[in-house]
Amino acid sequence: MTSYAEYVEQIAKLQSLAEAARKDELSGAIQKIKELMQLHGITVEDLSSGARTKPAKVKSTVAAQFKNPETGETWTGRGRAPRWLDGKDKEQFRITN
Repeated sequence: MTSYAEYVEQIAKLQSLAEAARKDELSGAIQKIKELMQLHGITVEDLSSGARTKPAKVKSTVAAQFKNPETGETWTGRGRAPRWLDGKDKEQFRITN
């Protein structure tokens, strides 16, 4: 029967073997990537610039459509209606400009 200490020793050996294999594969992968980049004329700048081609969308603000005359609280008409509109005709609270 194998003891706990022997399992721990086996795990340590396997982890070191796995790390060595990862380093070997990593160097091979990096070499393949470099060859492909050279073959196709791709630079590091080409790789990093692709992520920034689209500008970020700017969220626009929506004007308030309804106003509670008692508290001054407003609602844009989007999303869930506020409690102060429950059971009431929202057109009575519409902001007219």
